[in-house]
Amino acid sequence: MYSLDINFLKDRPDYQPKSARGVRRPTISTPSGAFTPLYIGVAIGLFLPALVGGLWFFVQQQNASLEQKQAQLDAELGKLTAFDQQIAALNAQTSAIKAETTALGNVFNRIRPWSAILQDIRDRIPGGVQVKTIKQTAQVLAPAPTATPTPAPNATPTPVVTIPIDKLSIVGTANSFDNVNDFMLLLQQSSFVKAKETQLIKANLVDNPLPVEVAKQNSVGSKVYKLPQVVEYEIQTTLNDVPSAVLVQELERKGAVGLASRIRNLQSKGVIQP
Repeated sequence: MYSLDINFLKDRPDYQPKSARGVRRPTISTPSGAFTPLYIGVAIGLFLPALVGGLWFFVQQQNASLEQKQAQLDAELGKLTAFDQQIAALNAQTSAIKAETTALGNVFNRIRPWSAILQDIRDRIPGGVQVKTIKQTAQVLAPAPTATPTPAPNATPTPVVTIPIDKLSIVGTANSFDNVNDFMLLLQQSSFVKAKETQLIKANLVDNPLPVEVAKQNSVGSKVYKLPQVVEYEIQTTLNDVPSAVLVQELERKGAVGLASRIRNLQSKGVIQP
């Protein structure tokens, strides 16, 4: 059999060899603060990635917030664009209505009631003047020619715009030339005609067209007396182009109350300027 022998003498100091007993193991001593730069470097190495990560996270959050705000602004811009289109449509309708009302006002402004014109002429007939006929003649006036460039060979010719002018021809008889002259001067004062275009076309002495027959006393038959000669005249004038809104009071005085009331109603609504 085997036996185990353990020698503990080697562990005793007096049995240690001199070479082993006199030698000390060297120790390394580090001064205080020697690892401070290392710690700082490690801290900086950890801090910079953390800072970059934080900044990246912040930027991502800001981008998300800005994208959300941009989406909201785009939605609001779409609504505002739709509102702008609606407003533009309403403005177009308003402009069309204003144009129609203006055209309607211009129609009333251009109306010349014959009842008022004839009443005005009747009020201006002096004594000794008779009116046989009053005739209206429409004259077309072309605009003044202007210098235009030579048109192309196949170009469509530009239509010529003509302006209708209403003229009046008054024919009748008067007892004297003075009566005819007075009648023409009175017509020139009318608000319905142009004074400068009211002129005497002709005035001639003619036999009186109204013979007088007187029955003879105690006899059969009658005796015809010849009256003095009369002046046959013709006066031409042009209707005034002043808007009827300016002649409202004159229209009321001459009996055109309906047109005057319509014009005053349109003036109160702003369709026709007073």
